[in-house]
Amino acid sequence: MSDVLTMLGVNFAGLIGVILILWVIAVRIRDVSFIDAFWAFGMVLLACASARQAGIAAPHGQWLLGLTTLWGLRLAIHLFLRWRAAGEDPRYQKILGGVMKQRGWSWALSALIMVFLMQAPLLFLTCLPAQIGIWASAADPASAVGILGWIGIAAALTGIAFETIGDAQLHAFRKNPANKGKVLDTGLWHYTRHPNYFGDTLTWWGIWLVAADIGIGVALASVIGPIFLTFTLTRWSGKALLEKGLHKSRPGYADYVQRTSGFFPWPPKTRA
Repeated sequence: MSDVLTMLGVNFAGLIGVILILWVIAVRIRDVSFIDAFWAFGMVLLACASARQAGIAAPHGQWLLGLTTLWGLRLAIHLFLRWRAAGEDPRYQKILGGVMKQRGWSWALSALIMVFLMQAPLLFLTCLPAQIGIWASAADPASAVGILGWIGIAAALTGIAFETIGDAQLHAFRKNPANKGKVLDTGLWHYTRHPNYFGDTLTWWGIWLVAADIGIGVALASVIGPIFLTFTLTRWSGKALLEKGLHKSRPGYADYVQRTSGFFPWPPKTRA
């Protein structure tokens, strides 16, 4: 146990170091929005750091590193390009403006505490299945992936594909000027209001299943990761916060909510 704690400690310290460098950059450009892209890329860094320390000879570890990297790089590039095209995210403007007004903090201090230092432990927690799973797999490099692991691999790949397709459909929809102010309700968005969030969640439950295939101890030690991510995307800063704004900016969104599943893909309700 001490070995895994040492590995996790090194990972967390390195993550904080990178987070502080990014905060300095954010202060210089006065924009924190790129942190969304680092949310995904940071998990790739944590998985790579775990593999560097524990080794990557075991099949479970290879799959965990590969799936985390595939998911993280795809999403990080997508979010970074979106930020470069769209500019500062109004959500962060509102958050930082409110903190500065209520607490009298400077922009730099508000960004450090409310965005960067808050993101680091949450990112670290979500990535526990990959970190602990890679470490545990090194103890038995000859161990083959079992049925639970293959189910997890299939789930993770499905989640990555689902999210990728959903993001591509949304990007194409937004590029068309005729769709300004309208609600996307075709493609995957016909079956769920948040195919990207559903894809994220399915991916990390899949990664957890691969880690859980190593043993019950790994499963229990890392299950907080996908549980926390699911809560975040469905109840906290994901779906709930996004839909609050969409109800105000999209006239047809209330009707879309009435007929379309909020998370799990499901055929839309038909009008009576």
